[in-house]
Amino acid sequence: MTYSVKEAFYTLQGEGAHTGRAAVFLRFAGCNLWSGLERDREKAVCRFCDTDFVGTNGEGGGKFREPGLLAAHVKAIWEANASAGGRPYVVCTGGEPLMQLDEPLIDALHAAGFEIAIETNGTLPAPASIDWICVSPKANAPLAQTSGSELKLVYPQTEPEAQPECFETLDFEHFFLQPRDDGPGVSHVAAVAAYCLKNPKWRLSLQTHKLTGLP
Repeated sequence: MTYSVKEAFYTLQGEGAHTGRAAVFLRFAGCNLWSGLERDREKAVCRFCDTDFVGTNGEGGGKFREPGLLAAHVKAIWEANASAGGRPYVVCTGGEPLMQLDEPLIDALHAAGFEIAIETNGTLPAPASIDWICVSPKANAPLAQTSGSELKLVYPQTEPEAQPECFETLDFEHFFLQPRDDGPGVSHVAAVAAYCLKNPKWRLSLQTHKLTGLP
């Protein structure tokens, strides 16, 4: 298959259990819960996405005809930025990465030496060969991936089926609540902190890349 990549760049993971870890972010174009176009946002299943995943015109983006070509691209980004030491780490995100991330690409990335993580909305099952699975459920969307490394729920969501208690019995190692980004002047940090204090199964996840100005 041809892989459509919005952008691929080297930075520090800004969220969740691996916050602060160096990684190549491999952002795939496209999502199954929103077109990415503002004119469609109000009718989308997911209406609060803060990421541009439309097209292939971002930094390091493009179309890659073979898994080996994309894996080589990711490896070149890592080697251009990182010195020796530490296992290379790639975070496959989107949009929805599982629309494109398949076993041939997973094998190619592993062969290039990478530990592979995904950030997915959980509507598609993840291949077991992925090393780190982070699921971020959305209201009104089916949850096909009910186990993994971390569950990261954007909070608050008003729908009853998107409340934290609906997910806390699932088979995940870590449970994070992340304040919803509603733009400048609106903060949900206090609400998330209060929930985590009352329900210590959950931990606060901040988008530290936004706080630090990292990509």
